[in-house]
Amino acid sequence: QVQLVESGGGLVQTGGSLRLSCAASGRTISSYGMGWFRQAPGKEREFVATISWIGRNLYYADSVKGRFTISRDNAKNTLYLQMNSLKPEDTAVYYCAATRTGQAMANILEYNYWGQGTQVTVSS
Repeated sequence: QVQLVESGGGLVQTGGSLRLSCAASGRTISSYGMGWFRQAPGKEREFVATISWIGRNLYYADSVKGRFTISRDNAKNTLYLQMNSLKPEDTAVYYCAATRTGQAMANILEYNYWGQGTQVTVSS
């Protein structure tokens, strides 16, 4: 019922910044909790950041705390991930996801809808 499309990935040098966007269609995301996950080659998909439908609750993986910022603009039906001080270990395909719980959730099993992913590559 909801489709998610990520954009903004690319190649950046260590210490650089990128801003990822996740545009939703089909229905508004205003009532959904939203999250970002990433998956590196040969590894399982891991939690990055999440935000509740109101936007007042936010959680981050320890590996990105202080560097990444998750936000949402419900009027634009869009989720964002600002990525600063990027490191080579941040290299992965980044996915946005929506959970009908409406809450900020770190558990991948709580998410109902997924985007196709966008590649982020950080060169050393």
